[in-house]
Amino acid sequence: MIERETVLQNRLLGALKPDDLDLLIPSFTLHEFAPGKILQEAGADVRYSWFPLGDAAASFVVAADANHLVDAALIGREGAVCGLVSSGRLPAYARAHVQFGGRFLRLPLSALAQARQQSPSIAHWMSRYADCLVAQLFQSAACNASHTIAQRLSRWLLATRDRICRDEIAITQEQLGEMLGVGRSFINRSLRQLGLKGILSSRRRRIVIMDVEQLHAIACDCNERIREHFDQVLAGVYPHEADMVAA
Repeated sequence: MIERETVLQNRLLGALKPDDLDLLIPSFTLHEFAPGKILQEAGADVRYSWFPLGDAAASFVVAADANHLVDAALIGREGAVCGLVSSGRLPAYARAHVQFGGRFLRLPLSALAQARQQSPSIAHWMSRYADCLVAQLFQSAACNASHTIAQRLSRWLLATRDRICRDEIAITQEQLGEMLGVGRSFINRSLRQLGLKGILSSRRRRIVIMDVEQLHAIACDCNERIREHFDQVLAGVYPHEADMVAA
């Protein structure tokens, strides 16, 4: 059986009542994945929910056309991937893959459905998270339509920092371009400008944030809007700066 201390590395699970968590723990299995591992393919039946632990994170990506996938949401220890509120096996709309490697808890949807029947508070809590995830998707759509590449890039770096709890982010310019739906040349130009200002350093396959305050000044306020909604709906689940300091 998975130890409770391991489960608590996911903040969404850690916010459950102890009795509710006890209903879920026997059904968890622990897995460790490298970046790129597909957790759920678009169109396939959803059979499991995945809970990132610690600094692991996954991304939902959707097809923009036959040749391009675009990032829709980044999910870290504040949430879960796939199947939290649906009943039965439904086809997934988006692909989910590991963005930042690490450990994930896997929970069969059959076990989650049984726990929800035994405890309405589990169903209520997961529905609240689904609301927060929808808010994240809405805000991302507004951000992509309204803000500059530099603002969106800065926002994505800050959101990632929140989730993986460190200033060094392992990612290529090509991957960043896919995340933001823009060409590599635009990413290269934006990173170079941020580097000249001393805000970050960009190395091969890695970006290091050096001045968080300046990055906040450039970023749009979409992250803060998402954080505020989380704090209203799921208080204590979304990571804050103090969590990074503690880590």
